[in-house]
Amino acid sequence: MISSLFDKVVVITGGSSGLGFAMAKEFSRMGSIVIITSRKKNKASYASSLLSGKCIGMKLNIAEKGSVTDFMRAVQKNYRKVDVLINNAGYPFQRKVWFKKFHMISDKELFSILGVDLVGSFLMSKAVIRLMLRKGTPGVIINIVSTPSISGYFLGSPYSIAKSGVVCMTKDIALEYAQRGIRAYSVALGNIATDATYNSLSAAEKVKAVHESAMSRWGRPEEVAKIAVCLADDSFSYATGNTIIVNGGSISN
Repeated sequence: MISSLFDKVVVITGGSSGLGFAMAKEFSRMGSIVIITSRKKNKASYASSLLSGKCIGMKLNIAEKGSVTDFMRAVQKNYRKVDVLINNAGYPFQRKVWFKKFHMISDKELFSILGVDLVGSFLMSKAVIRLMLRKGTPGVIINIVSTPSISGYFLGSPYSIAKSGVVCMTKDIALEYAQRGIRAYSVALGNIATDATYNSLSAAEKVKAVHESAMSRWGRPEEVAKIAVCLADDSFSYATGNTIIVNGGSISN
């Protein structure tokens, strides 16, 4: 059976490594036309070359409006549409920010993270929705967030604040554009063993993270990728605005 995602144009921001690349691989397996983006063109191009099927790497800085405009112009010229947008790109994890108490966070640190995680996702979503409306095509927007954006956390407040804004943005998009065939979801992640996250922790921190999950293990990027594919598929067509929690059962909304 041919997947409903066959030949669909799927844009994955921050798709050159880690979770983004795992999602790119899974959508490629479904026969989608996958556009991997990175701030560095060579990284995006290399990642796309590792995948079979119709994949391309493109340069994009989601925090810069001009970069988003140029990217969307190129996508419209070459593909004419976007069927699925996955807002996966995020501000890099920085220990010195993550472990700062709320009252010690600088304005610059907060605005830098907001500029990528929240504003960048807003700019990309707005640009893609405009294209979907102009072409009259249905579509799906999937925003990658975190469980602290729902529950709060005692560390990393700028990251949680930014992602909580994305959760609200997802619900707004779902409600505003449901009748135009545009669906939107947030995927709230717990501890997922990407290289960037897992390798940034000490041995003791890795063990502690394991016990935060009812399943007593880290999640795998491939597991999240399969969930993203399910959400984008037509079989999920009567659900929108949902926040899907993927963290081994340690929290519910």
